[in-house]
Amino acid sequence: MDYKFEKLVYGISGIINYQCTIEWRNGKFIADEPVSSGGTDAGPDPFTLLLSSLASCTLITMRMYIDRKGWDIPEISVNVNLYQETKDDKTITIIDRDIVFLTEIESERKARLVEIAKNCPISKLLAGEIKVRTFIFLDEETDKVIKYPNDEITVLWKPEFCQHSGRCWTQLPEVFDYKKKHWITPTGVSSEKIIEQIKKCPSGALSYKKNEEK
Repeated sequence: MDYKFEKLVYGISGIINYQCTIEWRNGKFIADEPVSSGGTDAGPDPFTLLLSSLASCTLITMRMYIDRKGWDIPEISVNVNLYQETKDDKTITIIDRDIVFLTEIESERKARLVEIAKNCPISKLLAGEIKVRTFIFLDEETDKVIKYPNDEITVLWKPEFCQHSGRCWTQLPEVFDYKKKHWITPTGVSSEKIIEQIKKCPSGALSYKKNEEK
């Protein structure tokens, strides 16, 4: 399992309706709801963020292609919107993307750029199968804790808390192997690397303690 980003996209909200601070690898921004929905419109709403990802990906992908070809096309714009309709008790989302060429371009190049736009990464993502997995971190005490020690640390596993995200055994298979009964072998890699992986557990099922700790 190789995630797209090494640094997670992180969001946090406080008591101001409905502002959220979103942190990405190089900064942060505010997301909010419009006044009509009870927010203050201090930042883009979730639907706007979704559509902006398609708009920006479309423009970036076309620009990359234009640069590779050495074409003289200084500006392109994209308008994006969506609507939803229900058919046979199923909600269908339709996203409209309008590409506007702001300078004269040969029809063949326009047709090629439209095909390039249709194959931008976000277009493919939205057109493909998407699954959203949700995990919650649990830090309650439990009687059932299985211990796997090495010389420096002891890996603690709370099986009742495990939500099977697969991050541990796909990202550090040298230590975690779910096919085995005693599935954690905290040797063969450094304790630091094991700790780094444990911190990625989204459920709280995995933790550790240093062996000198009581």
